[in-house]
Amino acid sequence: MLFNSYVFILLFLPITFAAYFGLNRFKQYTLSKYVLIVASLFFYGYFNPWYLLIIVSSILLNYILGKVIRRLEDKSNGLRKSVFVIGIVANIGLLFYFKYFDFLIININTIFSAEFNLLNIVLPLGISFFTFQQLSYLIDTYKKEVPDYHFADYALFVTFFPQLVAGPIVLHGEMLPQFESIENKKINFDNLVCGIQAFSIGLAKKVIVADTFGKIVDYGHLHIASLNSFEAILTIFAYTLQIYFDFSGYCDMATGIGLMFNIKLPQNFNSPYKATDIVDFWKRWHMTLTRFLTKYIYIPLGGNRKGEIRKYLNIFIVFLVSGIWHGAGYTFIFWGLFHGIANVLTRLLDKPLSKVPKAIKWIGTFLFLNFSWTYFRATSIGNANALFKRVFSGGLGINAELTETLLQPTLISVFSQFLPFVAVIIAFSLIFLFVAVFCKNTNEKVIDCNPKFSNWIFTMILFVYSVLSLSGISTFLYFNF
Repeated sequence: MLFNSYVFILLFLPITFAAYFGLNRFKQYTLSKYVLIVASLFFYGYFNPWYLLIIVSSILLNYILGKVIRRLEDKSNGLRKSVFVIGIVANIGLLFYFKYFDFLIININTIFSAEFNLLNIVLPLGISFFTFQQLSYLIDTYKKEVPDYHFADYALFVTFFPQLVAGPIVLHGEMLPQFESIENKKINFDNLVCGIQAFSIGLAKKVIVADTFGKIVDYGHLHIASLNSFEAILTIFAYTLQIYFDFSGYCDMATGIGLMFNIKLPQNFNSPYKATDIVDFWKRWHMTLTRFLTKYIYIPLGGNRKGEIRKYLNIFIVFLVSGIWHGAGYTFIFWGLFHGIANVLTRLLDKPLSKVPKAIKWIGTFLFLNFSWTYFRATSIGNANALFKRVFSGGLGINAELTETLLQPTLISVFSQFLPFVAVIIAFSLIFLFVAVFCKNTNEKVIDCNPKFSNWIFTMILFVYSVLSLSGISTFLYFNF
């Protein structure tokens, strides 16, 4: 199920909210947890019920393994370690099979001129996210850092629907105490109002902004060979804004839904396009993934404790893993390599870069992001290279087919009645770049949230306009990862 759908907004969310708090009102706390778990599983399996078999099996296996590891705390360390390794291998194996097995077959066929048939495996939604969450649980259990949770608590930690399919990647210690809090089981109208505001902002980012840029991106990548210079630059720039507002919009909506249920999800997005270098960017973009990779890969590899060379190698490995995590394809590997190299160079050149004006550093960082995002989006490295070549092909303007696509009901079509079409496209892009770089992000708005009448009116206008703008099925980009 999608956050940006009528069935979610008008049926699923209000019914789940009413059922959860209604049961809590009569102190049916355990039952309310199970209702929220069942609702979350329904949310997850809405498009494909077979997904439920995967996630339920994964939850049961990891919970049982966690119990066994805990019971073996005072017994044979060898047996305890074996159970732990089985758990790690099972989780990584599940992720590898669904996400990378066909990619492996393709490479074997290419390298060895073999003819193995592809399995055409359908990637279950959110498998990377709920697998990483459960890996963190198993690792922390092995390190004796996890209390003995009831099954309902563990299942809710994994399945809570706002963060289930595209993050943030949450940790047990920051989520389960919130579900246990008696105060959080009552409707908090301040949280409700601020949550609706955050949800409405995120919905607008997705429906009004990201999906509009997505039309440019989809057209550009389907017609690379015929693009002129302006269209090629527009395609590259549009994806940089599309992925920002798409992922930012999802994070805002997840944050907002969490607040409605009195649950504060960890911040996952902190105005990353304000970054003046790549190190700063990764402190702001997908923050919970960075946290996970730091805690469970970088530090176990030795972090910065084994000398400078080892430190930079560990950083490089982390970003390579990040690229592979995002998808099975050489474009993602290249993207991870680019960011790994950029991170290492930024740290090595810290002193000379500190003397460069911030504006220049921001421009360099933003150009690098445009460059790397192009490989992230492209269907192949060759297509990404071809798109860069079209930047130098010459020519301005926008062809009739792309113009017609953008004149479908969008914000651009409204202003195109009064201004030249190309001017509207440029203005639309620059305005939302300005929003990304200079305006407060939604987390800052939530902190300063004031449920006064004027804010409520603005939220309702934004919400209603976004709902009326819903058209077709438009999944979030991070659902693919």
